[in-house]
Amino acid sequence: MTTTDPTHQAPEPLHRMFFEAPGPPRPAELPGGDPAWLVSRYEDVRQVLSDPRFGRSQLYAPDAPALSGVPDLVNDPDLMFNQDGPGHLRLRRTLRRAFTPRAVARWRPWIAAIVEELLDRLEARPQPADLVAEFALPLPAAVISRLMGLDESAWGRMRYWSEHAFSDGTHEGEQVAAALKEFSAFGAHLLTERRGTPGEDLISSLVAAADEEGGVPEGQLVTLVCGLVVGGHDSTMTMLGNALLYLLGERRETWHRLGADEEAAGRLVDRLVHLVPLGDDRGSTRHAAEDVEVGGVTIPAGAIVLADCGMANRDPEVFPPATLHDLFAPLEAPTLSFGAGPHYCLGAWLAGTELQLALHRLAARFPELRLDAPVDTVEWRTGTTFRSPQRLGVSW
Repeated sequence: MTTTDPTHQAPEPLHRMFFEAPGPPRPAELPGGDPAWLVSRYEDVRQVLSDPRFGRSQLYAPDAPALSGVPDLVNDPDLMFNQDGPGHLRLRRTLRRAFTPRAVARWRPWIAAIVEELLDRLEARPQPADLVAEFALPLPAAVISRLMGLDESAWGRMRYWSEHAFSDGTHEGEQVAAALKEFSAFGAHLLTERRGTPGEDLISSLVAAADEEGGVPEGQLVTLVCGLVVGGHDSTMTMLGNALLYLLGERRETWHRLGADEEAAGRLVDRLVHLVPLGDDRGSTRHAAEDVEVGGVTIPAGAIVLADCGMANRDPEVFPPATLHDLFAPLEAPTLSFGAGPHYCLGAWLAGTELQLALHRLAARFPELRLDAPVDTVEWRTGTTFRSPQRLGVSW
């Protein structure tokens, strides 16, 4: 389960995280003390994330430094994000068609219907109500469940698996291993079930696409399904919870416009995703296959590179400080919060649509919504690499 420890000072809200000014690539260290290179300027980070000479798979070679002390899903070599070259492209093609902007646009009406149903339930609750339990958690869980043909009975297990799949190292290794074994069995069962009885859901489409593509190992398909289950709801829940904490706690002046203008809500979502990270770990790690010049500095072959997207998203050469915190200003360049290059997040359009509809319709329905406690008193959902409020008490 996630934990909150009252004996430790609460961390800063993620929208207040401090970022050093970006600069040229420089030597740094991994959390375990192994050497690495830090890349932080916008153009340099985009290059590292887009250049095929900087890959992921070699991070899991037998002689590579351990990136995690527990066997989490994020560092599973079979995960699509950790593949490179033809194997990665094969996996990505099996999924890409399902997450195009056109596909997400077709889903928009029923996502909006889920939002409205949750708002109806929220309105009927006694005040103060918990905005996490009533809205931020069930919305993405309901969306990914509908996409994958799951019912509400799976939500509790999805939360448990997410907490272990994205463990920050505070869980016992045996506990994580047991949870992931159970999760993999669930994913394998879903694949077998949909092969026998295909439907209109995402897993059935994935099975058909994998069969058409050919050569996709079953273990990678299982890991892909598991990644979709947890990534499809946990990251969106985290973004929504942190966005609501920021907007209601410190940017209340934006609330009326957010509820009145759906197009402006889309720009606000882009800016929030750009500014508020998912957790305290901001680096996207890569391995240099050969000597590569980045920003006028040669990064040597074999080096581990930390591409800091948070610093890059605040590069004053690209994102002027005068408009950085203008939540309704269009972004001057594509955000790096969803990555870039061959590993760009396929779920970006879906996450943006959910957040836009959720925030716009919540503000429209509850124009007087307010937090019941100061931002600094929030209890944090911890134990995973993501961080968001455990509870948000609100009245209206």
